[in-house]
Amino acid sequence: MSVLVLVVTGFAWQGVDSLRSNLSMAAGLGLGGAKDGAIDILMVGTDSRTDAHGNPLSESELASLRAGDEVASNTDTIVLIRIPNDGSSATAISIPRDSYVDVPGIGMSKINAAYGATKETERLKLVNEGESDADADADSTKAGRQALIKSVADLTGVTVDHYAEVGLLGFVLLTNAVGGVDVCLNNAVDEPMSGANFPAGEQTLQGSDALSFVRQRHELPRGDLDRIVRQQVFMASLARKVLSAKTLSSPSKLSELSTAISRSVVLDSDWDILKFAGQLQELAGGEVKFETIPVTDLNGNTDDGESVVTVDPAAVKKYVASLAGEDADTSSQTTTAKPKPTVNPSSVTVDVANDSGIDGLASNVSQALTTDGYGTGTVGNNTGNSVDNSQVLAASADDAGAKAVADKLGGLRVAADSSVPKGTVRVVLAADYAGPGSDSYTGPTTTSDSESTDPQSDSSQSSTAPTPVPPAPPIDAGEGGPKCVN
Repeated sequence: MSVLVLVVTGFAWQGVDSLRSNLSMAAGLGLGGAKDGAIDILMVGTDSRTDAHGNPLSESELASLRAGDEVASNTDTIVLIRIPNDGSSATAISIPRDSYVDVPGIGMSKINAAYGATKETERLKLVNEGESDADADADSTKAGRQALIKSVADLTGVTVDHYAEVGLLGFVLLTNAVGGVDVCLNNAVDEPMSGANFPAGEQTLQGSDALSFVRQRHELPRGDLDRIVRQQVFMASLARKVLSAKTLSSPSKLSELSTAISRSVVLDSDWDILKFAGQLQELAGGEVKFETIPVTDLNGNTDDGESVVTVDPAAVKKYVASLAGEDADTSSQTTTAKPKPTVNPSSVTVDVANDSGIDGLASNVSQALTTDGYGTGTVGNNTGNSVDNSQVLAASADDAGAKAVADKLGGLRVAADSSVPKGTVRVVLAADYAGPGSDSYTGPTTTSDSESTDPQSDSSQSSTAPTPVPPAPPIDAGEGGPKCVN
């Protein structure tokens, strides 16, 4: 037993020393400086075709990523992680990549252009000034990271303390290192642009399949916002697996994780990641939550007709501050209507029962709800007690998901029914129904059968009314099993 302990601990320390010496570090990013009671980490996912040390990926690695041959440095995943100094909890706040914000040196732009556009502009400038290609690439990459950090700080009102960057290969390696991640889909999917081809229900994804799962954006009802939900449930499932299975206590897993991190993750040079990991060793899954900033218009457009996601920086600052129990500075806040509390549609499965005598009504209403991102449950004729008035049933009359569905369908009555499972609501349609999906409905529609269902596409949208998306309830890494999503 003593020999075994010596071998195992020696192996672990060897892995730690190797990780320390092989990490890719970025210096001079202008991080920290504010004492707000929390450690704020900007985690960025890039579509880089190199590893963390700038080495090109092999042909086989590129092929496994299903990401095409385009050379780019887009930051398509932007997450701000807030952790109290005592390490008692962690809240990861996703920022949609198309959020239209003020980028230093560029002006109003999509936030995912802050890194790439700044880098390329600076690189060309340095090359023209006679700097070598290698030095110009390193210096321009630093400028791109600084621009993104500043853009996120200006939008959220948070001083970023640490920076982490993960490329496509890194995502695959980290997923494989823990033996895959459990996910669940409401419906089967086959979308060739991302390579996503999965059945409905629960499944364990590894490697390139996991990457396709979190990268799919086309053919999702809410485009990039549904992709963010996928990323959040994936990260929640990953965190749950690591925390519950004690993955980091396994020498073999530690070695594989160390190799994956050293090859594919870039950290700021002032961050002692191993000391930081020790501070979080008692963190439980229930204290790890995933949120998304409020959006004023999912289908916004610039004056030039570019499709963007519009946000109110004052509202975002207030929301981010509230997650840490702070009061945001609202002195510059414009007077805007506060969005009504709502839920993430993908977290609610909706059964629709037809008691109206109108053929096809349940199917039409279900489709209208699916287009808005709600999960599709059973659809058919009502087999329960007949009703005179349309209504929404849930386990509790105060169920937030039921209220959101009732509001979407024109203000239906919500009633309690103990037979309805948690996370599901049941819509019963009577002859009085006149909401979305009915022949008499004259209100706004989001998309039609002939239109793209991807809100982030460049095609014009039929509705000119804003599509606000208030914050939804957080996704919790402590939940039992993966949450089913679009």
